[in-house]
Amino acid sequence: MGWKETAEPVLTRMPAVRRPQRHVPFKRKLAWTAGILVLYFFLTNVFLYGLGGESSDIFGQFRSILAGGQGTILQLGIGPIVTASIVLQLLGGADLLGLDTQNNPRDQVLYQGLQKLLVVVMCVLTGLPMVFAGDFLPPANIPGLSTTAVQWILFAQVLLGGILILYMDEVVSKWGVGSGVGLFIIAGVSQSLVGGFFTIPQIGGEQMGLIPTWIGIAIGSVDIGPVLSPNGLQTLLFGQGQIIALFTTVFIFALVVYAESVRVEIPLSNARVKGARGRFPVKLIYASVLPMILVRALQANLQFLGRILYAQLGASGMPNWLGVYSGQQATGGLFYYLAPIRSPGQWMWWLGQTNNSPLQIIARIGVDLTFMVIGGAIFAIFWVETTDMGPEATAQQIHGSGMQIPGFRQNPGVIEKVLERYIPQVTVIGGALVGLLAVMANMLGTIGAVSGTGLLLTVSITYKLYEEIAEEQLMEMHPMMRQMFGDD
Repeated sequence: MGWKETAEPVLTRMPAVRRPQRHVPFKRKLAWTAGILVLYFFLTNVFLYGLGGESSDIFGQFRSILAGGQGTILQLGIGPIVTASIVLQLLGGADLLGLDTQNNPRDQVLYQGLQKLLVVVMCVLTGLPMVFAGDFLPPANIPGLSTTAVQWILFAQVLLGGILILYMDEVVSKWGVGSGVGLFIIAGVSQSLVGGFFTIPQIGGEQMGLIPTWIGIAIGSVDIGPVLSPNGLQTLLFGQGQIIALFTTVFIFALVVYAESVRVEIPLSNARVKGARGRFPVKLIYASVLPMILVRALQANLQFLGRILYAQLGASGMPNWLGVYSGQQATGGLFYYLAPIRSPGQWMWWLGQTNNSPLQIIARIGVDLTFMVIGGAIFAIFWVETTDMGPEATAQQIHGSGMQIPGFRQNPGVIEKVLERYIPQVTVIGGALVGLLAVMANMLGTIGAVSGTGLLLTVSITYKLYEEIAEEQLMEMHPMMRQMFGDD
């Protein structure tokens, strides 16, 4: 017996959200999406029972893209889902699974069940160290319960939250608009952006937002010193004024929207319906920005491993070549170089916010750029192949719809050869470009201290959500189009 026959009884019985039997009206899709979003915000404010004292966010700078909330029932965020996707993509890319998810319905069910099982395993593997290692989720003193018992209660809540977010994502994917993972990322990053623009300390913000700061500068309540002095310019550009962060945020928004519109359009015609023509667009960011989640999640898991090792071994037991920590941040060793640049102060040594030498900083920037550019290209290729966006799968879809490329024979092999001229190259270029933009945005800083990857993801996902909503509205107005595309 192969692994499929052995695992089939378990994988086919994994709980799943029932797929709708008929077309779901657009208003109902919006209602499902809004309901899940409200539930997400509610759960990010439900704090873990038994949590004592201040907890340290083990995801740190990756929190904006991994969603969830520190110390809440959604402590894990979408981390387990993303990590499981990385494992599946690597296994699928190496052709170790032997699953034909494109043509075999049985393999599709096995793949979905395997994905759910892997998510649960990742919830366990991530949640256990968070609760039982270090002070990431310190247990409270509850009368009548031992420390170990409280830790198991905390772990059960963390595990429940990880499973909840898995099925919330599935509800949105099947009954709502877009995907739950994208929706949660938008929610988390948007919160940080709004806070970065409008927060004031009087309502609980740690740092004054951009707009209140400039109002304070205008009326004289915020002192930045002489504007033309080096310190004054530094404060305006990189400090309280956040001019560079505002420029970077606006630039990334505009650039991603522009990049989404840059495309190569392959003309199509219908062999059976005379005059029926169309175009297949190959966008510059063909694989979308979503593979960046996988790259950053891989970095997050590496940093997670470093902090767990430091919590277990301590400063004296941790080899210096592996990692030197100050508080919860790596300041030297391998884990320092593998950590992404998050703000101007981490690489502009002349600002006096880092004690690392220029040579160390340049090496770290080089590692971050290499990791993001090469990783972005590799995961973009995996993403295209595993989501049936590659030349072969796309050619089959075009052929199946009755379309062909004018001037070529109506054959999927011929269409595939034409698509191979564009899709692989555009996929690599787009993935590398997104990685470069993510590093650049991190280095210059953004409003609300959201990561460059988080900002890129938010803009791209929002743009695609807009396109999907427009398409849904078009289908509602013209039901015949829905029948043509097989949505009924």
